[in-house]
Amino acid sequence: MKQERDKSATNELNTLAADVVRLSRLLTREREGLPAAYLRDEGLRKAYRSYFLPANLFKVHRPLQDLSLHPQNLFSRKTLRVLDIGAGPGTASLGMLDFFSQRKQRPALEFTIVDQVMENLREAEELFGMHRSKRSCEASLKTVHADIAGMERTVQGYFDVVLFSNVLNELFACDEARIGKRVTLLQRILGRFLADSGSCIIIEPALRETSRDLLQVRDSIAEPGLHVYSPCLGKGKCPALVNPRDWCHEDIPWEPPALVQEIDKLIGLRKDSLKFSYLVLRKDVLSLADVCGPHVFRVVSEPLVSKGKIEFYLCRAGERKLVTRLDKDAAPGNHVFENMKRGFVVRFEKLMDEEKRFKVGKDTTAALGMPAGKDDGR
Repeated sequence: MKQERDKSATNELNTLAADVVRLSRLLTREREGLPAAYLRDEGLRKAYRSYFLPANLFKVHRPLQDLSLHPQNLFSRKTLRVLDIGAGPGTASLGMLDFFSQRKQRPALEFTIVDQVMENLREAEELFGMHRSKRSCEASLKTVHADIAGMERTVQGYFDVVLFSNVLNELFACDEARIGKRVTLLQRILGRFLADSGSCIIIEPALRETSRDLLQVRDSIAEPGLHVYSPCLGKGKCPALVNPRDWCHEDIPWEPPALVQEIDKLIGLRKDSLKFSYLVLRKDVLSLADVCGPHVFRVVSEPLVSKGKIEFYLCRAGERKLVTRLDKDAAPGNHVFENMKRGFVVRFEKLMDEEKRFKVGKDTTAALGMPAGKDDGR
C-alpha cells in the first residue's frame, strides 16, 4: 500500500514538473504561442499555483515599500481599496495581504480582483481565505468575472491601488503598435478607476523584451496627469533604452519552499531569487528621488569584478553610467561599494565624474540612500 502511495505521489510530482516546464516555455521562449486565457488549462493552472505563485506573491513588496516612503504617508488611512486587474488566482493581492500583515500600520484592505477565467477566481477565493486566516489583517475580497472591457462596464468607484501584475506584457503581445495601445489602455483605466491620491503598480517579467517594453510605456506615459514615482530616481527618458542590449529589472534573493526546490531538481532550474521589472505611477509629481534626496543613484547591474577593480552601472535622472572603484582606493568611507547589489539606492559624496564613467576615490563616501519606511514594524 505504501509503495502504491509513493508511486502515485511520484507520478503526480512528475506530471506537475512537466506542466511547470510547459508553462515556463510559454512564458519565455514560446511567448508568441501563449493563449489569451492560458490558465483555463488545468495542468498549467496547477503549475502556476504550485511553482510560480509562491515567488510572484512577494514581488509586490518592493513597490509597496517604495510607496511607504511617500511624504503623504499613503498607508495611514483607515481603508485601502485595491483593484487587481487580470489577477489570475489573486497573486498580487495575496502579496499585499502579506505585506500589510507584517506592519504595525494596517489599514483595512478591500480587494476587487478581476479575471476572465472563472477557475482563477475560485482559486483566488480559496487562497484568500487561507491567507487571511493566518494573518491578523482586516480584509475583504470581491471577485469580478470579466475581461478588461467587461470590467469597465461592471466595476464602480475609485481605488487607492490599481495592480497590473504580469498582465501588461500579455496585452497586444504580437502587435507592432503594442506600446501605444498599452499606454492608451492605461490612461483610460487609470483615468476611470485611480483615485487622485492613488497609485498604480505594474509588475512585469524580467525578460529583456518585456522589460524594455515596460520602459517604453514608462517614457510614453510620463506626461501631465500621470507621473513615475518609482523605481526611477528622476525624470527624463530612460537611458537603458539607448542600447538595445540593456534592460532594467530587480533580482532579490529568495528562499524557495520545499515543493519548488523538488520541482527544480526534476527540471534542472533554480528559482532562488525574485526577478521582475516594475513601475509605480501616481498623479502627483513626487518621485522616489524627492524622498531619497540629492546625490543618489540606483544600482542597475550585478557587480562587474575584474583584476584590481569592481564596477557597477548606476542610473539617475536619465543618466546611466559605469562607476569604478580600484581596489587600491578602498577605504572605510566607501566600504559599502563592494556589497552593493542590483536595485540598491546609494548616496555618494565626492564621486568623481570622468564623463564616460564615474570613479570612486579614497575620499569618496558611499552609503545606502533609501530612508527607513514610515512603519518600523517590518
